[in-house]
Amino acid sequence: MLTLQVARRIEEADGVAGLILADPMGAELPAWRPGAHIDVVIDRPGRPALVRQYSLCGDPAERTQYRIAVLREPEGGGGSIRIHEGTRAGQLVRVSEPRELFGFSPAARMVFVAGGIGITPILPMIAAAEAAGADWALHYAGREPATMAFGAELEPYGAHVHVYASSAGERMALPAIVADAAGAVVYACGPGRLLDELERLCGEAGVELRVERFVNDNVVTMETDHPFEVELSLTGRTVTVAPGESILDKVAEAGASAPSSCRGGTCGTCETFVLEGEPDHRDAVLTAAEREESEVMMICVSRCKGDRLVLEL
Repeated sequence: MLTLQVARRIEEADGVAGLILADPMGAELPAWRPGAHIDVVIDRPGRPALVRQYSLCGDPAERTQYRIAVLREPEGGGGSIRIHEGTRAGQLVRVSEPRELFGFSPAARMVFVAGGIGITPILPMIAAAEAAGADWALHYAGREPATMAFGAELEPYGAHVHVYASSAGERMALPAIVADAAGAVVYACGPGRLLDELERLCGEAGVELRVERFVNDNVVTMETDHPFEVELSLTGRTVTVAPGESILDKVAEAGASAPSSCRGGTCGTCETFVLEGEPDHRDAVLTAAEREESEVMMICVSRCKGDRLVLEL
């Protein structure tokens, strides 16, 4: 973990707080690429700390600071409200080193789709696309202009950027966007319904799509869940995971080292190699192709379709 200081707090939009984080001594920070995120530890006096993931939305070339933007979510788990109400310039915060799950690689032609706060990981991507001279377009939807972060920073890109405000009756025409994206790579981040529809449309059209989800809609407790065994190949231990229990917790109880963070299937920290068995994937990290291959799984939320898994732990 890194201990950084809040150098500045910026109101990026209504309900969106921007934080500039820097080393208190001015040291360089670990490098990152567009699409990366960091874990932020949110301390709560007298209560366990929360860990939340926020995309880096600054300039990767600026090695002395990290920039994040936090949407206030009244119906969330309390982390965003704590940041909005209790985080000020000068405070120290603990964060992880950057991790990348988005898999951004500049291509000759790219289409970016952002819904609401999903613009945060997209912002450095379009800067990289522009710097590379790529053919690119951004489609950015939100409730109303006042709630949509980074509007002023997007203006210089001119006709590359298409903004849709639902308060003005504007909607993204996803079928048309996907039809125009033939031969391009689509990068998207936003609400689950938006990403689900994009996955369906891109799958039907054969368009390459890469997404990042902030919320995991795949975590479910099923009445048909059954107990299964997990063999830990490196330690030689075998544990039994009962319905309602997680592989991650049972692995930790067995004394095996298994890094974790969100514990909700969105951050990718607990990714583990699968040597034998068929995982029941319930994360929001792996692509459809990666789920089919089942070379890895997120052991915080996923389970086993059969009776036994062998994991590289």
